[in-house]
Amino acid sequence: MGKMKTKKAAAKRVKVTGSGRLLRRRRMRNKHMSQKTAKRKRRLKLLDDFKGKEEKKVRRLVPYA
Repeated sequence: MGKMKTKKAAAKRVKVTGSGRLLRRRRMRNKHMSQKTAKRKRRLKLLDDFKGKEEKKVRRLVPYA
C-alpha cells in the first residue's frame, strides 16, 4: 500500500502536542470584537482540542502528525 497524502489545508490549521493531542484555534475571533467582553476575548485566544468524532476525521486528513 502506498503512502497516505496529508491534506495541507488541514495541516496548517492543526497543531499536535507532545502527547499526540490535536489542537485548533477557536471560532468567533474575526468580527465584532468590540462587542465581546475582555474575558470572552481572552478565552478565544486559547487553543482548543477536537471533540468526539471530529478528532478521528482530522486524523485521517493529517495522518503523519
